[in-house]
Amino acid sequence: MATKTIARPRTPVASEENAPDPTDLLENTLSQLEALLWVCHGEEIDWCSGDGPRQLNNLLWLAAELARKAGELFQVSEKARRGMPEIGG
Repeated sequence: MATKTIARPRTPVASEENAPDPTDLLENTLSQLEALLWVCHGEEIDWCSGDGPRQLNNLLWLAAELARKAGELFQVSEKARRGMPEIGG
């Protein structure tokens, strides 16, 4: 059985013309959600074999993406709080 390929953005999206395909975004989100649900279930998960390593990778990817988005939101909120115009937005 072929393994599923997950399309991950390589660079930040600068404009709508460079925006990732909605289907890729949906596939990414579903992969991350599946990994999160695996962790919530928590029983008899073998993180070292089978689907475990892929799910762990997706979970770490989700955490990294959330941290990146939180950092971006913090920068935007700090600029807004200080009354500075947003750069590139």
